[in-house]
Amino acid sequence: MQRAQTGDRDAFHALFRDIGPLVTDFLRRRLADKTEIEDICQEILIAVYKSRRTFQPQRPLEPWLFAIVRKVTAEHFRRARRVGFQVPIDELSEIGVESSSSQDLELREALQRLSPVQIEALTLTKLQGLSVEEAARRAGTSVGSMKVRVHRAYASLKRLLLS
Repeated sequence: MQRAQTGDRDAFHALFRDIGPLVTDFLRRRLADKTEIEDICQEILIAVYKSRRTFQPQRPLEPWLFAIVRKVTAEHFRRARRVGFQVPIDELSEIGVESSSSQDLELREALQRLSPVQIEALTLTKLQGLSVEEAARRAGTSVGSMKVRVHRAYASLKRLLLS
């Protein structure tokens, strides 16, 4: 971590390889949704990078790291609860193509299987027509994270509809 604090890219890669499994295991014990775990893990790694200057080398890494993990995780759930993306599936089905009722039902079922953050990403970008930047601002996340959420939502829908 000390080398990473000075901007050593190799040290950051090594640090993230070391802490990634710790963070993922921590989240896996608390969450079932793999996509949500990946999203939160990404947010945590970004927060670690941004907070690197606050780490004090004379202190152990784990308490500092898990303070960030708990804070980012709590913020993630607070945003999800605040936004309350329990969007009625009727509203979401409008993104489907004009089709027969069996295809509409398949789409509804696939949409119900998306995570709240994926539904939020699709709603903000596709239904409300916001730019990725504005959607990220509204969701309280980074532009990169919003792009990943939209991409994962599409990938999940594709997998669910084509399987």
